Amino acid sequence: MTRKVIITCAVTGAIHTPSMSPHLPITAEQIADAAIGAAEAGAAIVHLHARNPTDGRPDQSPEAFAPFLRVIKQRSDCVVNITTGGAPTMTIEQRVKPAASFAPEVASLNMGSMNFGLFGMLNRFKDFQHDWEKPYLENKDILFRNTFGDIEYILTTCAQNNTRFEFECYDTSHLYNLKYFLDAGLVRAPLFVQTVFGLQGGIGAHPEDVMHMKRTADRLFGDNYRWSVLGAGRNQLPIAAMAAAMGGNIRVGLEDSLWGGPGRLAQSNAEQVRSARQIIEGLGLAVATPDEAREILSLKGGDRVNF
Repeated sequence: MTRKVIITCAVTGAIHTPSMSPHLPITAEQIADAAIGAAEAGAAIVHLHARNPTDGRPDQSPEAFAPFLRVIKQRSDCVVNITTGGAPTMTIEQRVKPAASFAPEVASLNMGSMNFGLFGMLNRFKDFQHDWEKPYLENKDILFRNTFGDIEYILTTCAQNNTRFEFECYDTSHLYNLKYFLDAGLVRAPLFVQTVFGLQGGIGAHPEDVMHMKRTADRLFGDNYRWSVLGAGRNQLPIAAMAAAMGGNIRVGLEDSLWGGPGRLAQSNAEQVRSARQIIEGLGLAVATPDEAREILSLKGGDRVNF
């Protein structure tokens, strides 16, 4: 049987700012359209953040999520994944509110604290439309807090919702943190492990880094996890190709990279999904449908969410 590969598309995130690309979704309508377009292109899962529609800054209020969640559910059968990462500037109580309120099939969960550096993007981007953008990017003192207490708070807050998690692991220690929570009985298999490469403050994007994270996860979790990769910026597709060939799943989207090719902005999230699909099908593999992703990840189903 041909192996099915799950494509996740993260459509807007909290890293890139509006001045970096005219194609970055900002309003609820743009986020909904981007998610639906990505699903139609082949993404089984859409990973969602919200933004202030006026200036594009990250907004983690449930009220900001509600309009596009309803539209996506009406127009698509894709799996919705709501962030609990939000932005590094937010409190843990703010970050968990949308997932706690809407009980999605999947929510993201960062598995460790880390230095978080966006300042490297100022080497390319110089002019900004909004006064919040440059100070947000140039801050070299961001500590993205995800303590054991924070992680446990999110897990227990969402425990009654039967939401499963996309465990975002930015370094080797995060895999060991996840093993602690598995051994403690606070998470259950199959684990959906998203290894993140190429962000300033996390593990690099060298092929040896990818191999190291995969070997470590194999040793810690054996058959109890499903592996996916996220390559930041220009690392997106090379790491996607490597992981797909190694048995993994793929995450793309304008949250992770604004680019469609060298020096060329992607016109849409769907464009990146189509590129990922070409890789998968070029390897003789098949793209998972939303229902196949639900089966692979043991999700509760789209009829059991609160939106």
